[in-house]
Amino acid sequence: MNMIRKPILFFVALMLAFPALSQNKKAVKISKTITKEDLYARLSVLTADSLEGRETGTDGQKKAAAFIASEFKRYGLTPIVPTGGAPSYFQQFPLYKSQWTEVYAKVGDKQLNNGEDMLYLGSGTTTSEQTAEVVFIGNVDGAADIIKSGGLKDKLVAVSGADSRSWTSLRRQFSGADIKGLLVFGGENDSQFKTVVGRYKNYVTGARLSLEASENEGLFVFIVSPDASESIFGSPIEELMTANNVDLPKATIQFKANKTTEEVITENVLGYLEGTDKKSEVIVVTSHYDHLGKIGDDIYHGADDDGSGTSAVLEMAEAFSKARKKGLGPRRSILFMTVTGEEKGLLGSEYYTNNPVLPLAQTVTNLNIDMIGRVDDAHLDNEDYIYLIGSDKLSQDLHLLSEKANADYTNLALDYTYNDESDPNRFYYRSDHYNFAKNNVPIIFYFNGVHADYHQPTDTIEKIAFDKMTKITKLVFFTAWEIANREERVRLD
Repeated sequence: MNMIRKPILFFVALMLAFPALSQNKKAVKISKTITKEDLYARLSVLTADSLEGRETGTDGQKKAAAFIASEFKRYGLTPIVPTGGAPSYFQQFPLYKSQWTEVYAKVGDKQLNNGEDMLYLGSGTTTSEQTAEVVFIGNVDGAADIIKSGGLKDKLVAVSGADSRSWTSLRRQFSGADIKGLLVFGGENDSQFKTVVGRYKNYVTGARLSLEASENEGLFVFIVSPDASESIFGSPIEELMTANNVDLPKATIQFKANKTTEEVITENVLGYLEGTDKKSEVIVVTSHYDHLGKIGDDIYHGADDDGSGTSAVLEMAEAFSKARKKGLGPRRSILFMTVTGEEKGLLGSEYYTNNPVLPLAQTVTNLNIDMIGRVDDAHLDNEDYIYLIGSDKLSQDLHLLSEKANADYTNLALDYTYNDESDPNRFYYRSDHYNFAKNNVPIIFYFNGVHADYHQPTDTIEKIAFDKMTKITKLVFFTAWEIANREERVRLD
């Protein structure tokens, strides 16, 4: 018995003593160029006050784009965006910036203003005050069937709908209805409704960016306090809901919904590293370099979101460039791309996947880095972790390669909590990898989770955990190295 166990124990001890037996020594050597000092230097530029939070379409965003392009040029990456002249690092495209300027509804002798006394969530516009008949039909959940029965054309349909989580879907839910719009008595009471209005205020009054000019025709959707029912119909909402009316309650209101639209030019920044014998296949490494900008006197620096990911992309781009100069590949090409407009709805990555510079059919994988510099509450006892999302959604081959890269090189705790299809946060759909996944490109999303400074002016560089950030950057680097240099491309399931 002992004679059998000793060789086994010796083998186990040998494996524990030499955990890096399967490491690629060339990759390890190149990875040493990825340092926390370099990451700090890059992040210092991206979070400087002069960039004013890098909001899409602003001078600060364009300063960040110029810095990233200058770094790509310094590394020797190739500009590949066609421009009609010399290729560029900038993939420029237009966005359409729209903002509601004068929106109100007159209820009795009171004017309800957007973002103060009510919320406007419609798409319909009018430059002058309009008058419309309002018909109360009951609960929003049963409204579709009543509307289909007819007789409500050109009328505002009034319904009760307390759940604020469903309000933003109302325009889409009733888009085909033959009505002028909706007037929703929202919230449980006036006090609770005002709290919700405060939460939504920036959303309904702030400027919005989109890839297409927004429609000017559509439903008018006004969300008002339940207390407004008495001013409109002369009865509390409770009575309206319980009354057995032969004739539906009717009233008349005046309203206006005016907005401005202008074109804004922005840009993704692309740096290309051509491969050797498998150069027609490409790995795309992404981060978004935009953030929320400046609101009042507060600069939203976005150190973690996503200055951390952008710094990591730059550091990886330099590492692979140094590898090529030493004659160390990569076999497949790599496109390093920092995208704009993520905070406005994944717009930059959507534009790229709709207008790819390199064919999506030849895009092997997208590795997307969005927030890797902080520690969330679930990992306060061990900062050496990273949430991985999406690695197994389209390719088990990619998932296993990712696991092996971590086991061979970095030994981080890989947390798949947010990879769960039932997770309510739905992070899989909330960063730029999703536009690649929609196009059947296997992806991995690297994410440290949210924290108290998420989308706050306090997301600043002094709070970044650079040792952790360096290890995660190396994990992405080693994963990209393995994908780029193996014989077979990553297989779709």
